[in-house]
Amino acid sequence: VQLQASGGGLVQAGGSLRLSCAASGSIFSSSNMGWYRQAAGKQRELVGVITSGGSTTYVDSVKGRCTISRVNAKNTLHLQIDNLKPEDTAVYYCRMLRPPGPGYWGQGTLVTVSS
Repeated sequence: VQLQASGGGLVQAGGSLRLSCAASGSIFSSSNMGWYRQAAGKQRELVGVITSGGSTTYVDSVKGRCTISRVNAKNTLHLQIDNLKPEDTAVYYCRMLRPPGPGYWGQGTLVTVSS
């Protein structure tokens, strides 16, 4: 399985971005998927998860501003972030969750939010 994240860039505070993650292989539709982010000098943290059935959960810091979606027919995962804040600046990673193992990680895409 390979995951390719894209869509990052430089955006002003208050703006929006839509990140995408393209997955290879045949297990995407049956896998729960997650978005994570890692700011400079900080640990990687969870942003939110979408189950194989489309149910979503988000961490409190992004709740109401983020929407995770998936298109199983295209093996694609999305993260829409609205009302971006400077503290959202980070490298964003997608992850395929395959418990009990670590699953698979994408290479990350950088989001920079200017104030």
